Amino acid sequence: MSPNPQPLTLAAAVKRAAEAVDPHNDEPEVGELVTYLEDADEPITALADLSDRVEEARRSVDPEGDVPAVSMAAAVTTYLAFRRDEVDEPREDLLRLAARAEFDRGEPPEEVADWLAGQGVEV
Repeated sequence: MSPNPQPLTLAAAVKRAAEAVDPHNDEPEVGELVTYLEDADEPITALADLSDRVEEARRSVDPEGDVPAVSMAAAVTTYLAFRRDEVDEPREDLLRLAARAEFDRGEPPEEVADWLAGQGVEV
């Protein structure tokens, strides 16, 4: 193991988020989110406009905000910017922690909460 591991980039964070949200590649919009940010190779900690960039990407692939998997992928991406040490957490833990941290009062919108429940994740 290198004493100086490579910093987490925005592209790597969104890729990890997609793996957690859509492990079987069933949600094409999640793949579009990854594609939108695939060239964002800046360290995630260096991005002052991280939330804006993630939100711009989310809106570009889900303008109506009605694809819960995209909302969760965006939430996980933003969460990982602050909790880079949790990038390797198990899928369910990462989804639960991101939902608690990234949605108002830890309560995701109903469609996202229903999606999470369908994934076996309790918030």
